[in-house]
Amino acid sequence: MKSCITISLVEEARGGPFVLWDGLEKSIAFAGELGYDAVEIFAPSVESLNLDSLGNLLDAAGVRLAALGTGAGWVKHRLQLADPDPKKRADARAFVRTIIDAAGGFGAMAIIGSMQGRSEGDVDSKTALAYLAEALEDGGQHASQYNVPLIYEPLNRYETNQCCTVAQGVELLRSLSTSNVRLLCDLFHMGIEETDIADALVTGGDLVGHIHFVDSNRRPVGYGHMQYGRIIEALRTIGYRGYLCAEAFPWPDPHEAARQTMRAFRYWTQSD
Repeated sequence: MKSCITISLVEEARGGPFVLWDGLEKSIAFAGELGYDAVEIFAPSVESLNLDSLGNLLDAAGVRLAALGTGAGWVKHRLQLADPDPKKRADARAFVRTIIDAAGGFGAMAIIGSMQGRSEGDVDSKTALAYLAEALEDGGQHASQYNVPLIYEPLNRYETNQCCTVAQGVELLRSLSTSNVRLLCDLFHMGIEETDIADALVTGGDLVGHIHFVDSNRRPVGYGHMQYGRIIEALRTIGYRGYLCAEAFPWPDPHEAARQTMRAFRYWTQSD
């Protein structure tokens, strides 16, 4: 398994669960100094990124790009994939494709989390899920040209009423015609929704494509009460070789949160 840390460039999300906030140059360099394998970036849009400069920063730090998040599509631009307005749904899918294209150039994945939307008002649960499936079909097929999967994240019940558990995510992905969508299993969301996190990861099996490595209170690993022994064992059981990525509050501060996550990563993966 490989280490990864989140970087946010979205001012509207300040205070949210992203570890590093000091811009790409400082954040990527710091991740490299600590020995991280990769970064996951939460950007306002593709237009806000200088992709050539990003590539140079990654190369200089010896760090890969693991993924780009699409969450600013909702947080900043108010786009979501279950919108009742067909034009807005199309705009949301187009935004996702731009993130896929930017990430794909680095061999990285795009993540759909908060953009999945929810059923409410004029959109019932069956319709909302159908809209989400349509978007995942579109995004998964689009990502295939880069030989990377699209990543879909089940969220807890307070953030969506689409898929909240790994089993629900598996059912959704199995219903698609594309086989190029994988699950992001976020340990914080799983701590709310799953009866047993380790068993849920085994249920996800080969559909598990990315892990958000975080503690029970959304602080860095080691600052909550989550038990990781069986979780890591489950990941080894399913042959997971992807990233353990810190999507955590920058507590007590960004640099210490990054250091603590790396200490925890090395402790739990030392036999890999």
